[in-house]
Amino acid sequence: MARLFPFRALRPRPADAARVASVPYDVVNTLEARQLAGDNPLSFLRVSRAEIELPDGADPYSPVVYERADHNFRALTTKAFELEAEPSLYFYRLRMGTHEQTGLAGCFSIDEYDTDVIKKHERTRRDKEDDRTRHMLALGAQTGPVFLTYRAAAEVDAIASQVTRSVPLFDFQAPDGVAHTLWVVTGPQRDDLVAAFGGIPALYIADGHHRAASASRARAEMHTRGVSGQSLGDGADANTVLAVAFPHDQMQVLPYNRVVKDLAGLTPEAFLRAVEAVFVVSSGPAVPAKRGEMAMFLAGQWHALRPRVAPDSTDPIGSLDVSVLQDRLLEPIVKITDVRTDKRIDFVGGIRGTAELERLVNAGSAAVAFSLYPVSVADLMAVSDAGAIMPPKSTWFEPKLRDGLLIHLI
Repeated sequence: MARLFPFRALRPRPADAARVASVPYDVVNTLEARQLAGDNPLSFLRVSRAEIELPDGADPYSPVVYERADHNFRALTTKAFELEAEPSLYFYRLRMGTHEQTGLAGCFSIDEYDTDVIKKHERTRRDKEDDRTRHMLALGAQTGPVFLTYRAAAEVDAIASQVTRSVPLFDFQAPDGVAHTLWVVTGPQRDDLVAAFGGIPALYIADGHHRAASASRARAEMHTRGVSGQSLGDGADANTVLAVAFPHDQMQVLPYNRVVKDLAGLTPEAFLRAVEAVFVVSSGPAVPAKRGEMAMFLAGQWHALRPRVAPDSTDPIGSLDVSVLQDRLLEPIVKITDVRTDKRIDFVGGIRGTAELERLVNAGSAAVAFSLYPVSVADLMAVSDAGAIMPPKSTWFEPKLRDGLLIHLI
């Protein structure tokens, strides 16, 4: 069962929250982070991507980056942050256009992460784990939450409905148009939420696998060093990880589309003939209408693809459209065997739309693009429950949480 820990968050003063909040550290590169931070001295990107304050070309993993992150963190918390007076939980609502989802922010057990009560669907990279582990240890803090989901629970929904009718702590619209609203939960409602989560059998990582893995590694490193960490009297120490858990029926998953730089020596005509051997190909829209269909942009035209032989519906991995595309087209036709390492393939989050796929192909940056139907939360849960791993770059969750709004001191 899932254990939930209220914690004393270090958080921006309400008047500064909008200027502090930043996009997750791993959705932008150094140049993009520098541009987003601009001349805003409160941008949390100065902590999460501290290399933006160093000369161009600086190694983002050098010791000086983590030293600068710690320096900026101390300065920023003095200017714009305050420590919550008592252990609390938070409801965190995201609104993007007509879509709205409300999750519960708190700390969750690293022991349960290690034993798969908090389930994974993605492999992590050691270099990315190294980076966030060093960042957490340098700051003594987890500064961005893991994005979790769980099968919706009526007791949690009922409390959320009550709390979100009250005055929020933060309520602002980010530059990308996404609205972020947070409410503090204390007293009996906080305790009822802890009890309700005790009846939830499993949590699932939607986004933030590297943050979670790094929290586990940071704890182990602190234990090895004999470092006890910070004690705030809230019970949420380095044995817990900061996360926001959203009910499954409120989640929005967008596709993770693919572009391929060349056709492995084939002409567009020969490539299309090879595809037609394994897919039924017709003129079609840029956005697939349902699972089991995909769209391909080639030589200025969109094509609808449907596999000639349907995949085994009982196989939670092989039946995914990303697997069908990989197994029947990318590997045998354009010779891409490992999408993690092959530089000929790139991935485009669904938030960028199919116009971005057309632009890349028309500009000559790619030879062909594939637009996919989104993987469902049910698919993610089925894969995780089977103890399996999703194919790389299968899911793009949107909207995304902001870094710097809730910080867990460890």
